[in-house]
Amino acid sequence: MRIDLTGKRALVTGSSQGIGLAIATGLAEAGASVVLTGRDAGKLEQAAAGIDGEVTTVAGDVVTDEGTAALLEAVPDVDVLVNNLGVFGARPALEITDDEWRRYFETNVLTAVRLTRAYLPGMRDRGWGRVQYIASDSAVVVPAEMVHYGMTKTALLAVSRGFAKEAAGSGVTVNSVVAGPTHTAGVEDFVHSLVGDELPWDEAQREFMRLHRPQSLIQRLIEPAEIANMCVYLASPLASATTGGALRVDGGYVDAILP
Repeated sequence: MRIDLTGKRALVTGSSQGIGLAIATGLAEAGASVVLTGRDAGKLEQAAAGIDGEVTTVAGDVVTDEGTAALLEAVPDVDVLVNNLGVFGARPALEITDDEWRRYFETNVLTAVRLTRAYLPGMRDRGWGRVQYIASDSAVVVPAEMVHYGMTKTALLAVSRGFAKEAAGSGVTVNSVVAGPTHTAGVEDFVHSLVGDELPWDEAQREFMRLHRPQSLIQRLIEPAEIANMCVYLASPLASATTGGALRVDGGYVDAILP
């Protein structure tokens, strides 16, 4: 398959590193003009320098009204919106405070809703657009150690389906990508927090998968580029009949035939 996104502008939130950066890189390789966002201007510039293509950066905190307004002023229209920004961490369910519940919801869900609300009308008016939400296997198999995170990813599945209905018949598709346990710097810290800092990474990863993610059929962490491959396809004209879906890149982690 040949994927050509030449002439399209794509915005990926939380894209200075990890899955977001991999998605932005993949979109740029397909020819899209890519906008990277994040709070750290230095990290954004470093990330942009590693991408071969047309890349701009907008530093700011889109969890805030001010940060969102600045982004929308700098980038008033996009053809592809990938809502990747998210926070995660382990916490016993009964110890999660109201403030933490709010922070997780506002960061992982409300930012995506706000940006969709801002960009979807323009896509619909132009008759073409792609909106994506990076969800997680935790949306379906809620982990005991981070119920608050799982809740936000479940919410994104509903948000995605709802906005897909809003975009019905317009040429705009809206989907969520259910990412499985993925290898990022943040996940390395998370893995070590659960299995111990003394283990070498390869051993720590195997122990983590054995103890905490035994359902995985590939029995390893997924690489960010593998998530990006699905996102690039969904952003392309080739995916014109795929909308309202929850597409899994989870290594077979979710034990179900249907999403």
